[in-house]
Amino acid sequence: MPKAKLPRKSTNIDMTAMCDVAFLLLTFFMLATKFKPEEPVVVKTPSSISEIPLPDVDIMLLTVDEKGRIFFSIDNKLKRKALIDDVDAERQLGLSEAQKNAFALGGSVGISFSQIKSFLDLRPDEQAESGRTASGIPVDTSVLSPNNELAQWVKSARNTNPKLRICIKADGDASYPNVKKIINTLEGWKIFKFNLITNLKAVPAGTAAYEAKNKVAASE
Repeated sequence: MPKAKLPRKSTNIDMTAMCDVAFLLLTFFMLATKFKPEEPVVVKTPSSISEIPLPDVDIMLLTVDEKGRIFFSIDNKLKRKALIDDVDAERQLGLSEAQKNAFALGGSVGISFSQIKSFLDLRPDEQAESGRTASGIPVDTSVLSPNNELAQWVKSARNTNPKLRICIKADGDASYPNVKKIINTLEGWKIFKFNLITNLKAVPAGTAAYEAKNKVAASE
């Protein structure tokens, strides 16, 4: 007895549910994403042949612009609240919870402690505009000097997050004494390891670094 042949039907997959999920995820990320705050100054870093990669997380960034102004920031948003709590307790700034929350959501700081309360009361766009005309964080050659406010930022940041990696991003036209003050401040807290951010350029031919790089490439 012959077998009955079933008619072939094309496969039909309902994509409605998948499209709904995709748009829900897209909407979630659009609403939940917090963009990185704009840096208050533009820094043109010098070139070097160093290929050492910078750390991806837990970074303390010390920026020096061409005028020698110093700005401080850390990338870990969860630690920023603990940081400002520590600074407020050490310096007795009298910051409110709203001002501390504003700092936790903000970016770089380039002002003195005497101005920080009024700075944190500004809207984010006003803070960015104010940062462009800021005088920079006061610094001195000694960490014990009351005028060395950068020393307090570094100390509190390390207290609240010992894993922080320190990076100095200095403009190529910044004077060396201004960068040296930062280095002296780090040395005052027994910090001897930090990164200098530069632009990568090609290794000049005929140099020892060029020969060493070729040997490594040949061995691979």
